[in-house]
Amino acid sequence: MRVLVLFAHPVETSFNAALHAQVVQSLTAAGHEVDDLDLYAEDFDPCLSREERLNYHDLETNQMPVQGYVDRVQRAEALVICTPVWNFGHPAILKGFFDRVFLPGVSFKMRDGKVRPSLHNIRKLAVVTTYGGARLRAFLVGDPPRKIATRVLRAIIKPAAPVAYHALYDMNRVTDAQRKSFLDKVGVAMEKF
Repeated sequence: MRVLVLFAHPVETSFNAALHAQVVQSLTAAGHEVDDLDLYAEDFDPCLSREERLNYHDLETNQMPVQGYVDRVQRAEALVICTPVWNFGHPAILKGFFDRVFLPGVSFKMRDGKVRPSLHNIRKLAVVTTYGGARLRAFLVGDPPRKIATRVLRAIIKPAAPVAYHALYDMNRVTDAQRKSFLDKVGVAMEKF
């Protein structure tokens, strides 16, 4: 399966970088074709320009500024997002990727003024993430990143596609053993992906 791994963390020595490496290694070992998209390493510009916003619904031109990324998303058969949760949201670079690449004609189409999901080439979705706070705190604020994966992204990919959400909460207080256990869990999940 062709898997697009979407990674968003600026520090190469972070635990998220270790998770990213584990994801790529395990998917590759399982025989998947991995397209490893490291947003920071590729210096992705998350800012939607005025011109892009004005052309947002123009299917003739809206993809041009990010065509290479659109092509990678459309070639993928599965998507694995590897990112931290900061302030109960995604890093700005990942949010910018969604804003600039998941465009009309890519992730959805407008028909009779209604949104119709169209990213049906994605047959599986997984998120590997970490939170600084406890699960209860995330729950109390509605856990927006989890909802983005399990509701928003699930709605635009192939109907009934499996979605897995692997989260390590309370990073500020977890032990080395807990980090190792989560890393191992992610490795097993990606081998079975």
